[in-house]
Amino acid sequence: METLVRNYTRLVDSTPVKYRRYLYDEIDWQDRLIGITGARGTGKTTLLLQHIKMNFPDRNKAMYVSLDNIWFSKNSLVDLVEQFHAYGGTHLFLDEVHRYPNWSIEIKNIYDSYPELHIVFTGSSILEIYKSNADLSRRAIHYHLHGLSLREYLNFEKDINYPVLSLPEILNDHVNIASRITSEIKILPLFDDYLKHGYYPFYKENVKNYSLRLQNIVNTILDNDLPAIENIEYTTLLKLKKMLMIISSLVPFCPNMTSLSSEIETNRASTIKYLGFLEKARLIKMISSSQKGMNSLNKPEKIYLDNTNLLYALTSSNINDGNKRETFFANQMNVLHHLNIPPKGDFIIDDTYTFEIGGKNKTYNQIKDIPDSYIAFDNAEIGFGNKIPLWLFGMTY
Repeated sequence: METLVRNYTRLVDSTPVKYRRYLYDEIDWQDRLIGITGARGTGKTTLLLQHIKMNFPDRNKAMYVSLDNIWFSKNSLVDLVEQFHAYGGTHLFLDEVHRYPNWSIEIKNIYDSYPELHIVFTGSSILEIYKSNADLSRRAIHYHLHGLSLREYLNFEKDINYPVLSLPEILNDHVNIASRITSEIKILPLFDDYLKHGYYPFYKENVKNYSLRLQNIVNTILDNDLPAIENIEYTTLLKLKKMLMIISSLVPFCPNMTSLSSEIETNRASTIKYLGFLEKARLIKMISSSQKGMNSLNKPEKIYLDNTNLLYALTSSNINDGNKRETFFANQMNVLHHLNIPPKGDFIIDDTYTFEIGGKNKTYNQIKDIPDSYIAFDNAEIGFGNKIPLWLFGMTY
């Protein structure tokens, strides 16, 4: 255990606390059992270490440990808790729980056996906490950490604390808001940088090898994280990788399930299941039609890569501007809102607001007769009327 303590102390000491992700202040850290999921690379580990550094001057009261540490090859989580509690520990922070067999059962037993112990655990976005082998649904409070929003990226890069904007604020006051922001910074080059490398916080470590590292993370998700949670054979992993590359080359992808199933040599049911795996892993985003019906339950209308950084990392050819714009809009809006594909326009949000996404010359022709319709357009600092700069939709979380 001494090795774990040394590693924990070193990590906490080296963790910066000046900048914290949006989720930090949303978490009620007083709860006894907290689960945080999120895609690999979004900053879950840093979130835990920052909380320890800022709130536990007595480091012996808290402990951080990653459950993929080799120490657990000969020791159990229960062993760790017994020693930690015996020395007066009160708050345990467990990282990468999906890499530990029977994690949910052991956490449930620890929660029930040590009523004074507080536990925060993190896991892959694939993790379904409430469908685990133990009943954590009435015990754990669950949060999900998304990647950096454009707002967070700007705060990170320019050290300016831009506030979160609600969608109604953007729709009703976008001219004044955009004018204030663009009087302080040159937004368009920053927006362009964000699309390429701003979604995952680790870009700060080395922008030059960012795409390569992101490719490695995708492989880690598929080769290690997914098999740790789902019962997946090697041949299935190969099919998942092939599916991801097919989607990457065609996004936005309007799926033909029969054709896609044939491409990866499987049946329709497996194809739908594999798409679900990729979406849970936050590698793709499936959006269904706004037209209600049984078909919308079985087949998404369009499939996008989860974020524009994945576009740059996984797409070898030139990236289509329209694809990039739609991917950004869907990624940012999906955090707090429900998206569908409408009969006219590119997206409808919360069954209310219809959006057409495009460049400077985008017109209202497709949506002119639709109430509550807007254009989100690129390559502009400030909009007018119902024409709103695309970048503003990255300020919502």
